[in-house]
Amino acid sequence: MLKFLKGVVAGSGTGVKDLPYNIGDPYPSAWGSWSHFHGTSKDDGSPVSVFSISGTNAQDGHLAAARNGVKRLRTVRHPNILSFLHSTEVESFDGSTSKVTIYIVTEPVMPLSEKIKELGLSGSQRDEYYAWGLNQIAKAVSFLNNDCKLVHGNVCLASVVVTQTLDWKLHAFDVLSEFDGNNEAATGPMLQYAWLIGTQYKSMELAKSDWAAIRKSPPWCIDSWGLGCLIYEIFSGMKLGKTEELRNTASIPKSLLPDYQRLLSSMPSRRLNSSKLLENSEYFQNKLVDTIHFMEILNLKDSVEKDTFFRKLPNLAEQLPRQIVLKKLLPLLASALEFGSAAAPALTALLKMGSWLSTEEFSAKVLPTVVKLYASNDRAVRVGLLQHIDQYGESLSSQIVDDQVYPHIATGFSDTSAFLRELTLKSMLVLAPKLSQRTMSGSLLKYLSKLQVDEEPAIRTNTTILLGNIASYLNDGTRKRVLINAFTVRALRDTFSPARGAGVMALCATSAYYDVNEIATRILPNIVVLTIDPDSDVRSKAFQAVDQFLQIVKQHHDKTNTGDTTGAANEGISSMPGNAGLLGWAMSSLTIKGKSSEQAPLAPSNSVAPLASTSSNASSAMETPITTPIRHVSSSTDIADIPVPVSPTSTDGWGEIENGIHEEEHDSDKDGWDDIQPLDEPKPPAALANIQAAQKRPVSQPVKPQATSLRPKSTVKVTKDEDDDLWGSIAAPAPRTVSKPLNVKPAGGSLDDDDPWASIAAPAPTTRAKPLGASRGRGAKPVAPKLGAQRINRTSSGM
Repeated sequence: MLKFLKGVVAGSGTGVKDLPYNIGDPYPSAWGSWSHFHGTSKDDGSPVSVFSISGTNAQDGHLAAARNGVKRLRTVRHPNILSFLHSTEVESFDGSTSKVTIYIVTEPVMPLSEKIKELGLSGSQRDEYYAWGLNQIAKAVSFLNNDCKLVHGNVCLASVVVTQTLDWKLHAFDVLSEFDGNNEAATGPMLQYAWLIGTQYKSMELAKSDWAAIRKSPPWCIDSWGLGCLIYEIFSGMKLGKTEELRNTASIPKSLLPDYQRLLSSMPSRRLNSSKLLENSEYFQNKLVDTIHFMEILNLKDSVEKDTFFRKLPNLAEQLPRQIVLKKLLPLLASALEFGSAAAPALTALLKMGSWLSTEEFSAKVLPTVVKLYASNDRAVRVGLLQHIDQYGESLSSQIVDDQVYPHIATGFSDTSAFLRELTLKSMLVLAPKLSQRTMSGSLLKYLSKLQVDEEPAIRTNTTILLGNIASYLNDGTRKRVLINAFTVRALRDTFSPARGAGVMALCATSAYYDVNEIATRILPNIVVLTIDPDSDVRSKAFQAVDQFLQIVKQHHDKTNTGDTTGAANEGISSMPGNAGLLGWAMSSLTIKGKSSEQAPLAPSNSVAPLASTSSNASSAMETPITTPIRHVSSSTDIADIPVPVSPTSTDGWGEIENGIHEEEHDSDKDGWDDIQPLDEPKPPAALANIQAAQKRPVSQPVKPQATSLRPKSTVKVTKDEDDDLWGSIAAPAPRTVSKPLNVKPAGGSLDDDDPWASIAAPAPTTRAKPLGASRGRGAKPVAPKLGAQRINRTSSGM
């Protein structure tokens, strides 16, 4: 046959050379005299099927029937009938002999017999698939007989083909004719090409050519018989050899046997209509048929039905034939999601089915739908995409992530839903390696700066963890401008203890990126403070971090002494013991929300006091995003005076990156990085300072719980009073300097030296009630005699 086709192409001036399709290898079988070939489109390479039939005489009956089949296939359209694409008729010459070839190009299909062998189904899965296929062929036959009043004439295994989505379709329309039931007196053949039908497939009246009886019978009588032949062939697994074999019903399922027998009734008028077969047969009521049928009429279902169906679909898909799920259900599901007819839970089923595909098939069949879904405004769809990003994120190319996915995902950073903000944040762990430096520095870091002062403590914590994980994907300049400021200025001073712990872990995990000057002047001073953190976990991490960074500094010292300064600045351990947890998220914002009510009373006392000595302006760094670079702060005289490593653009970090996002909200925050060093506090008058120092002393020394009870007043803002309190316990000279001026003022020695309040008791009475204090020291001379004399004088005068 291939040699013949080559001869046709070579010997014809027109025809196959002008056919816009390439003809490939043939299939082993086809209906009648037709040959079935693989084919591809010359335009886009898409697959097609090519059917051909040839004859030596233009008036050959096979060619005439083939022309009838081409005309019928072109005009009859139905979802369960083979889709027609193109046809042509070619005449070629081989010497004095001419050959005519007719070509039909259709959608890509393969013979049903070949597909059954390829699938190799058995048991209940085979029965479910056969039920679905017979359901489709019965619909096609019912359409021809009942709606079009046409008779196919040769329904059998060879006249059924299977598409790439495993749908069964009816073809072989060469015998197709109108049902002439009105002219009962006519004795001529109703089926003009009935001679093409194999004897084994002919019903009794058709084998006798009893056209009068056929015309008196229903229009479905011939095709119902053919449908029975098809059922026998697919369940027996062999081609029907003779009509008597139809009596062997051993292979026919019991639920289908009564309908099978009615289809093959000896009386044409009593044969079962294919439409009734679909409505009444129990065989067609199974999970696969119901699932596919639901998907095909999805637009007619309400939201409750859709939601219920798609929530059950992932488990249901495991019970269905795997090939049917991947080639039939998966495309239906992808199309439904893409065009918005499917509910958000369908995404879970889509990704689960997609996990059964190879990498190449997943990229071709699932990823395009996923990428399109990111443009959806449905928040539930976005949540589903982000929750399952680990299942498909690695398959996304860098260009797709940077150009199509990230612009849509970025809107979630500022979403009003904390849950969506957190999911967006976590998705960056998968997508960040695929983002360009321009996107990371120009967009992602700005959003992360915003999230590091988010109202949700879990989001602040996970932002720090994310920064530690994606630090390796940042360029050197960005790392120098961002990491230390993000971890020390914000994370280590957060009121939420897990956030502080995450900051310590992030610093340790990224220690290879800091030089020794930064470690000694900017990192260690901030970590050492946390060694007295109220939270034991933070303290443990802080001690480990101090040991790690001190080891780096010591290595630098040793190398400097030996004269080897090569790489001394960055020599160190890249991660701390027990730091593997940095790769995982700290917690979920939903679970933390539940815990926040329990931790709320403890958070202020457990977090503010240890951080008080680092800055008096920490609250501004935690409550509002930063917009002013740190260089503006470094004019003060403390840690910030140490020069920061120079980068190509700026020596600050976090603050400058954040410019451009919601700037209208931050106009009041002129300098976000002021809390790198403590501000100079205005000194109170000497007398007031003495009183304040003395008043603090009995609160902090005798009863320690009272000191912590005062701290909740400043849950977010670190104040100067706490700074004084930290140093109050070691300021021994303060009480003596206070007591000297206070002891000079009293006139007598009536003060009790054992009274802790004695040193401050004297000034209060002198300012509030001076006359009463005077009467106490000098007796009743000035006031009482004067009043008494007046009363006595009145009495004597009266006498």
